[in-house]
Amino acid sequence: MSEKAEGSILYLDEVSVSFDGFRAINKLSLVLEPGEMRAIIGPNGAGKTTMMDIITGKTRPDSGDVLYDGKVDLTTLDEAGIARLGIGRKFQKPTVFESHTVEDNIELALKARRGTWATLFHRRSRSEQVRIDELLQTIRLSDKRDLLAAKLSHGQKQWLEIGMLLAQEPRLLLVDEPAAGMTDAETAETAILLKEIAKTQSVVVVEHDMTFVRDLGVKVTVLHEGSVLAEGPLDQVSANPKVIEVYLGR
Repeated sequence: MSEKAEGSILYLDEVSVSFDGFRAINKLSLVLEPGEMRAIIGPNGAGKTTMMDIITGKTRPDSGDVLYDGKVDLTTLDEAGIARLGIGRKFQKPTVFESHTVEDNIELALKARRGTWATLFHRRSRSEQVRIDELLQTIRLSDKRDLLAAKLSHGQKQWLEIGMLLAQEPRLLLVDEPAAGMTDAETAETAILLKEIAKTQSVVVVEHDMTFVRDLGVKVTVLHEGSVLAEGPLDQVSANPKVIEVYLGR
């Protein structure tokens, strides 16, 4: 095992996967430190979604190492097992319980090992109520707690889903294009929200909106044809001739 893997929250080394002869991920290597937020950018087909699929167990790589917390081999686990480890994923399209209130959505997501009957007859504890209140405040929805989720704006639904993931207490949060479909004000607020979350969790953000990425102010990894093309601060990678050619110049 590489020394880089020790102490990391996420470690990918020489990871490759092909679909019907097409190599979607090509010797991809990436290291994420505990408490780090990283932005992943790149053109369509660069391998961003496939990388997230590999980390969460949806896709099994053909070769390479995928380690969590410096030691857990994620390639040996299924999606449920990886989620239980503390890896949460938010997809681009929000999936919330629209017929339930905002507060009920958070309660349903709280990390609790209850069976069906226990859930039906469960009475909310004081500590659970405190946690729900904290999460609602974090995701800017305290004043919307009694509103049906269906009545939220697109951006607010994104925040609610982030809150539902946080309720499960992940150590690593994977967020796919959170700014897509948001208003300018919601986009700016989402950048602030993710920076707050990154104070206690590690976060990987896949995004196309360069203004949003700049607002995050974090290290950027540029993917192209399934591997890392460039890495560093946004200004540095934006000035990279290869990045301009394959992505930013389009």
